[in-house]
Amino acid sequence: MWRRGNISRVMEQLNWVPSSVDVTKPSVARMYDYFLGGSHNFEADRAAAKAVEQFAPGAATGAQSNRSFLRRAVRTLRAAGVSQFLDLGSGIPTVGNVHEIAQQDDPTARVVYVDFEPVAVSHANLLLAENDYACAIQADLRSPSTVLTQSNLLDFTKPVGVLMVAALHFVPDSDDPYSVVETYLDACVPGSYLVLSHGTMDGYDPEDNGADQVSAIYKRTGNPVTPRTHAEVSRFFTGLSLIEPGVVPVNEWRPDADADFVGIYAGVARKDS
Repeated sequence: MWRRGNISRVMEQLNWVPSSVDVTKPSVARMYDYFLGGSHNFEADRAAAKAVEQFAPGAATGAQSNRSFLRRAVRTLRAAGVSQFLDLGSGIPTVGNVHEIAQQDDPTARVVYVDFEPVAVSHANLLLAENDYACAIQADLRSPSTVLTQSNLLDFTKPVGVLMVAALHFVPDSDDPYSVVETYLDACVPGSYLVLSHGTMDGYDPEDNGADQVSAIYKRTGNPVTPRTHAEVSRFFTGLSLIEPGVVPVNEWRPDADADFVGIYAGVARKDS
């Protein structure tokens, strides 16, 4: 017998959803899409995202502030002459994504999106079908050699903006995220940049069990969260030249307007040698 949930699930299994995707299991990329007000998410994603909002009421605001930071950072790199971008853990494309910002003043600016989420990659490539200077590849950012090999749209003899925005808090310490970042930057020439944002529990009450509840929700997605301190986030920029204002809460990084604090640090740095 068909139940309402079964019918809903079939209706959601649209053409842009690869057949291998289990829409009954929440995905961090699709939850993020929901927080941003997107439409490429399913019932399981929405339920998980709403549960996160219950214990962390600023989750949607944080996602939106983080996406605004990404746009500001891309504009900053374009002003510095960077015309190539490697967006790692890019998620599902939304309005004002990297290629749209980068190609506003240079239609030949090159962008490679990287994500392990099949829905994100499938939908990105549909959007980019007629764009010769942007593409999406399905890969895990924790495997730099695989990603770099497939990123042949980019010319690594010229500066590249390496974007790791709201991505590294899904990489546990056991996978050595610092070495991952270093490997990507080693492949880049001087004049390249690292753009990074990262979740933190700095400033939150350690006795508030909301963080534990949120952590449990993300564990069910298969991508547990590892929040890091200001010092730990700053360490990702070791050997690079941070540009002003340094590593700060994401809402304080060259803001367009006043915004409330969210538990995300952000920074942009240049590789000089």
